Amino acid sequence: MLNMIPGPIRGLVSLTGYTLNTLFWCFFLFLAALLKFIVPLAGWRRQCNRVLNLIATRWIAVNNLNLRVMSNIHWDIRGVEALRAGNWYLVLSNHQSWVDILVLQRIFHRRIPFLKFFIKQELIWMPVLGLAWWALDFPFVKRYSRSVLAQKPHLKGKDLEITRKACRKFRDIPVSIMNFTEGTRFTRAKHRRQKSPYAHLLRPRSGGIAFVLGAMGEQMTSILDVTIVYPQGAMSFWDMLCGRLKEVIVRVREIPVTEKFQGDYFNDEAYRTWFQDWLNQLWVEKDARIKAIKAKKKAGKAPRSDMLRKAA
Repeated sequence: MLNMIPGPIRGLVSLTGYTLNTLFWCFFLFLAALLKFIVPLAGWRRQCNRVLNLIATRWIAVNNLNLRVMSNIHWDIRGVEALRAGNWYLVLSNHQSWVDILVLQRIFHRRIPFLKFFIKQELIWMPVLGLAWWALDFPFVKRYSRSVLAQKPHLKGKDLEITRKACRKFRDIPVSIMNFTEGTRFTRAKHRRQKSPYAHLLRPRSGGIAFVLGAMGEQMTSILDVTIVYPQGAMSFWDMLCGRLKEVIVRVREIPVTEKFQGDYFNDEAYRTWFQDWLNQLWVEKDARIKAIKAKKKAGKAPRSDMLRKAA
């Protein structure tokens, strides 16, 4: 039935659904955020936070319904069966497209606490969503280049202070902190500029996640190592809306947070070296996993005559 609807029309209908859903739930979200803001009592604000997270969960549920109705995606997901909504998680994932966010919300919905991202400070001005992220206590960070820090040394550590404050808020109720460890979406141009040693990934950035583990390591239950693969290749959000995305493969590996993950990344050189080595090895394994998944999919699509010839 959906295949009979032209892609652009399907895209517009789906986009309208996402937009109306967002506007509907934002009304209740902003109302709850206002009540939280005007009553400066810790207990009251904790209850407001629970309501805000519940509203966000309902928003994602309707988005997932839209995705299911308007798309014909084959989902191959493994590793989420043992997850619990009452735990604290640090979620690390590769990043190829804005579609990744919808994928993560789809596979983790009601399995783990509501995902919260570190967001560039400039995005707070995005219409509707910027205010919604603020209401949900998404941490906004501002990164300064080395040249700016050289001219204004007093700005050094400001982004880390924001992270520290956000982590304090996350101690009250279970949360999943999401981090796209590469820091940006993968493209071949970025891959070449970085001279990345990985075939399918950019270099991982360790400072932010090490700081979260240092600030919340005692509460963190697990690290979730997420690998997202699009067998057709990464697609834009619009491509997904138009129904061009046909298959998504996700592998989730749970890594318990032990004492070895808790350290002073910025002042302990030995810990910093260990953590960077650990993360680089994680990325080596992720790169190999992506390569194996793609090779398997390619072999599965090979003509029968080709497969018989290879077997012979």
